[in-house]
Amino acid sequence: MEIHVELKTKSKMFCACKNGLGLETEPNVNICPVCTAQPGTLPVPNTQAIEFVQLAGLALNCQLRLDSKFDRKNYFYPDIPKGYQISQYDQPFCEAGHLDVLGKKIGVTRIHLEEDTGKLVHPKGVNYSLVDFNRAGVPLMELVTEPDIETAEEARVFCQKLQQICRYLKISDADMEKGHMRCEVNLSLYKKGEEKLSGTKVEVKNINSFKFVEKAIAYEIERQTEVLEKGEKIVQETRGWDANRNATVSQRKKESAHDYRYFPEPDIPPFEFTPEYATELKRKLPELPDQKVKRFKEEYGLADDTILVLTTDPALADYFENVVNEIKEKIACKEFSVSLEKALALSANYIVGELRKHLMTSGEGIESLKITPENYAELIAIVGEGKISSSSAQIVLKVMYETGGDPSQIIEAKNLIQMSDAGELEKIVDEVLAKNEKSVADYKAGKENALKFLVGQVMAVSKGKANPQVAEELLRKKL
Repeated sequence: MEIHVELKTKSKMFCACKNGLGLETEPNVNICPVCTAQPGTLPVPNTQAIEFVQLAGLALNCQLRLDSKFDRKNYFYPDIPKGYQISQYDQPFCEAGHLDVLGKKIGVTRIHLEEDTGKLVHPKGVNYSLVDFNRAGVPLMELVTEPDIETAEEARVFCQKLQQICRYLKISDADMEKGHMRCEVNLSLYKKGEEKLSGTKVEVKNINSFKFVEKAIAYEIERQTEVLEKGEKIVQETRGWDANRNATVSQRKKESAHDYRYFPEPDIPPFEFTPEYATELKRKLPELPDQKVKRFKEEYGLADDTILVLTTDPALADYFENVVNEIKEKIACKEFSVSLEKALALSANYIVGELRKHLMTSGEGIESLKITPENYAELIAIVGEGKISSSSAQIVLKVMYETGGDPSQIIEAKNLIQMSDAGELEKIVDEVLAKNEKSVADYKAGKENALKFLVGQVMAVSKGKANPQVAEELLRKKL
């Protein structure tokens, strides 16, 4: 895999222009003589971008080079202002790392830094193209893996974990749909008993989703197998992924490294880093995804699939832990009578289920959530203490999501307090039994499901306000 990630620095790689990640609504607004390669201009490296790449390297168990440099990679595309790209070749900032994927170590050959290109715009109905240089010069991290990935699933999970690490490090949003993260697959087949890299490599570009990474690999394995079984040769080339056709399509013959005529960038002196610098940088690493998963298991005792969802997004994990802190504090002060174990489970389940459903429906991130951790914790305590039913809790959470309101006030305004008083519920139970003679007979004949139906009828008559446990106890007693 070759994976490019646009870094979330304030300015571009070699100039002071604002880094808009190429998402500006107007073309050519964040440009200057440096990023458009006007004669007489000189590049000045972005220190923050270099540090971001080195942090990524440390997170992926890489060795940081103490000596490094930029190189010129010479090739002509219409959207490259200089006719060459400032990149790195033989002395990248990070080397020889790995990432654990599905119980297997996937080697990371290198992580280096370069500048992004501009974008070509192709207006409809005309015979020319336009160039937008807003993205030209945006810091671009490139990661290259060892040829250790053997399945489409491994490739997808590797990309997902890399995206997660970038977000934990806060170096990039790595949003594939917005082009922050772009994946390229280099794939070759080999015959059993032969050298693993004996096949001819084909590169597949323009993959902009994890699903398409899997599909492109599956398609290319099938295509290459068919070619080889016919006794034909695989052409070394660059292919693109066509999502509409669910197929790869040929784009151009693949260049070799020597075709790019790499040589040291003469306008940027080489870098020298001290071991002390590397040690200090390591101290800046936050808790990483795998470490957080392990800690959540030890501290909260939640189900594995729940923990994986909670830790996918660092902001979601932080929100959960802020809620937990509120719950612990309220339990210690005896404001909440629910047990900590029950409150933790309820908190996690409602975040993973109901809350994420609202976030996905609205397309918003957890950062814009109106519900404070304190109000969320209060709702969980109310549910855990049995004051409202699960269905009522969903209604309250929806209103809280929309308004950020206080759960107690919403419950009172909507009259959702759960009926737990046996005397109050007894009338409803008697009414349900009188109207459902067949279910009563079925239960007495040993059909346990009939009781569940009767509980459901009690809930319906009470408009979801009946405590289901109390209702079931009353029904069993009367039956």
